[in-house]
Amino acid sequence: MAEAVKEVSILWISEGMSCDGDTVSVTAAGMPSLEDVVLGLIPGIPKVRLYNKVLAYETGEDYIAIFRQAASGDIGPFILVIEGSIPNEKINGEGYWTSFGNDPETGQPITLNEWIDVLAPKAWAVVAAGTCATYGGIHAMAGNPTGCMGLADYLGWDFRSKAGIPIVNVPGCPVQPDNFMETLLWLLYQAAGKNPMIPLDDQLRPTWLFGKTVHEGCDRAGYYEQADFAEDYNSPKCQVKIGCWGPVVNCNVPKRGWMNGIGGCPNVGGICIACTMPGFPDRFMPFMDQPPGAALSSALNRPYGLLVRVLRALTNRTMNKEPKWHHNRDVLTTGYDPHAH
Repeated sequence: MAEAVKEVSILWISEGMSCDGDTVSVTAAGMPSLEDVVLGLIPGIPKVRLYNKVLAYETGEDYIAIFRQAASGDIGPFILVIEGSIPNEKINGEGYWTSFGNDPETGQPITLNEWIDVLAPKAWAVVAAGTCATYGGIHAMAGNPTGCMGLADYLGWDFRSKAGIPIVNVPGCPVQPDNFMETLLWLLYQAAGKNPMIPLDDQLRPTWLFGKTVHEGCDRAGYYEQADFAEDYNSPKCQVKIGCWGPVVNCNVPKRGWMNGIGGCPNVGGICIACTMPGFPDRFMPFMDQPPGAALSSALNRPYGLLVRVLRALTNRTMNKEPKWHHNRDVLTTGYDPHAH
């Protein structure tokens, strides 16, 4: 086993095609919170130093200094977090799709791609935060001019970090805050020598977070079983017929909630548009239309569901009553015989 790491820097770059929404989302995490990790309040993890432009006091060269040191190999173990999709700088013409600081020798912008090329091979682990960084997201949809892509598309799906860890994808648009922090916590315990290799699926997502579908954790799933479908967005029933992709999407948000266990798209009336999936958004548009297969599956489910509903209603009427011996009369009718003993 590799030597346990005592201190880890987290170098977070969101200079790709990004709205910084994943950073904003992560500030709402509570299991664990970002503050608890950075302040060392989580037992057993290495000391953490976080470098993120949205949360930093430093600006300009003062902020970029740590990234330059990492590129030169002058800092200890670090986790590289990429937020935002990675454009194809080979087709940028005479300009730049991205920039993060300037080259001190030429004065020209340093692209995100150049930073990734230098930092990723030196990183203890590499994490893609949010769907743009994991699979390209909105910016990578058909017709985009930048040729942008996810981190694994750029580095290669067989990439391994300095510690031998694959790219860790935590998708979501934005990323669910506790999903990201829980993943980071796993890696920190792994760095401390207390966790095994992080388990990932074939899309490089943490298996314990993305191993089940939205439908399996949805508050409305019982309505689907009973073929009781919403016809509009005001209904509390299953939303498959009005555009929800939940039955085929790997995501735990309905079960986990969004903040403090509250929320989750279908739980609060929003259809699942599959934002954690590699094919998002192209394979799931047009949104709000009934997904392919939903009409057939709901039609096949209807006779069974109607029968189940009728039988359950009958059982409910039968069982939704108190026993007949609950009364305030002079005669005991519970079945107890005082002379039998």
